[in-house]
Parts: sequence; C-alpha cells; structure tokens
Amino acid sequence: MELKGKCALVTGGTKGIGRAIALKLADMGANVAINYFKSRDAAARTVKELEAKKVKAIAVRANVGNTEHIDKMFKVIGDSFGKLDIFINNAAAGTLKPVLAFNTDDWQKTMDINARALLLCAQKAANLMTNSKGGKIVSITSLGPTRYIPDYALVGAAKAAIETLTRYLAVELSSRNINVNAVAGGVIDTESLQMFPKYKEMIDYAKKFTPIRRVGQPEDIAPVVAFLCMDEAKWIQGQVIIVDGGYSLV
Repeated sequence: MELKGKCALVTGGTKGIGRAIALKLADMGANVAINYFKSRDAAARTVKELEAKKVKAIAVRANVGNTEHIDKMFKVIGDSFGKLDIFINNAAAGTLKPVLAFNTDDWQKTMDINARALLLCAQKAANLMTNSKGGKIVSITSLGPTRYIPDYALVGAAKAAIETLTRYLAVELSSRNINVNAVAGGVIDTESLQMFPKYKEMIDYAKKFTPIRRVGQPEDIAPVVAFLCMDEAKWIQGQVIIVDGGYSLV
C-alpha cells in the first residue's frame, strides 16, 4: 500500500488507460477521483470498482477543454479530499485527418483538450499539492511527437506540446517538491485506438514489428505511471518514459 492516504485525480478515468491507472493507484491505497465528460454510466461503474478496493472514490464531470469546467473540477477535489497528491493528465481527444484537411477549429479543440488542459490543470493541481508539501504530475502521451502516424499530425502536435510543458513544469515546480513526468505508450489497444481509420492495419503492423510480438494493453501502462507516483521515483524529473514493448526500436 505504497500510496496509502494519498489523493489522486485521473482525467479521462472511466475507460482504457485512465481506468487502468485509477484502479492501479487504488490497489496501492490511494483515494481516487476520476474525471469524465460523457460516460456517466462508465464513471459510476468505475467508482464502484474503486470503492471495492476500500478507498475513497468520486467521479467528477468536466470537459477539460473548458476553463470553467476545470475550475469547478478542482474545487470539487479540494472540497472532497482537502488536498491533492497525484494528478494524472490522461484525458485526450482530437481530429484524425491528413494535414491538408485540418481547419482552425480542429486545431483549437485538439490543443484545448490536450495541451491547454495540462497547463491549466497543472496550475490548479500545484496549488492543491502545496497542502501536501509536494506531489506528482504524470501525463500520458504517445509516440506521435517523434514518429509519423497516419492521420495523427494534429494529435501528435498536441502531444509534443504536452511533452514540452512537462519539461518546463518539471523545472519550475521542483522548488515545490513536485515531480512532473510523462509516459509515452506505443500501440495500446483501447477504444480510442479503435477510432483510427486504419485500426486493423495498425494492430497487425504492431504485432509484426513489436519485439515482444503483441499489442500493448492499458494494464501495461498503469504500473509505470504508478511507479512515477511513488516516493521512490522522486529523482525522475521532466522525463518522457517510453513504454512500447520495443516498438520504437525497430
């Protein structure tokens, strides 16, 4: 129970990678708030799963692309937990199109939900972490900032911004005893991946070229994120940890 008594917020915590992270943190004793926007039923189910692990769990509805929603979400966290030790920036969305098909609305929405959300949430989280005399911020990114993925340019750019913000936040929040890192997953089989136009081709390609010879699962990402939330990881600062079964090596 390495995280017993800690309080965590996981955005996009009702399914996929976010849900796996929330459950892993609860396994380690943390009280967990999961954020959702559309999936109310999934949020209720996840809260029950978390509570079954004998921790406090709440669900907070908010669109992390909206400033007012972010403000209200962190007020709920403060009122419910009184502090925040761990913030997992996981919620993501974006338009999947070739570069020449984008418009400014596609750009703005994708940046708001991904990169802008990290900036605004990190500001709020850092203030609550002051009550805990430190904390951990971990963002979920991808291989998109460094490798070409068809129709992924806009999301890849947003993820690149997240990785850059991670480094700047790491430096500027060090004096507050806050660690800031990111985890880049390879091909992880989630509902989000299934939205890609070439989903089946991506799965087949990943199985063929990942040295471990399988596609990643959310449960492959969660333990790495959980480790970064432990005191033992306090010397890791401003890093992007690649968790891809070796996919990026070949």
